[in-house]
Amino acid sequence: MGMQEFGDDGPGNEEDKVFKDFECPDCSADNPYDDGFSVGDEVRCFYCGAEFKVRMQGGKLRFKSI
Repeated sequence: MGMQEFGDDGPGNEEDKVFKDFECPDCSADNPYDDGFSVGDEVRCFYCGAEFKVRMQGGKLRFKSI
């Protein structure tokens, strides 16, 4: 998955991190988010239009279709 985080806040809560892109689970398109997103946010694929709720599970981002 193409995820990157902003800043280097040191050790902290995984759910507080801000990510700047994600790979769509439906169409595999890379979706950059200039403002970033965090766990609990809703994101939309710019290619296929699918919407997802961002979750953290086992230290990895998961996207649940909404």
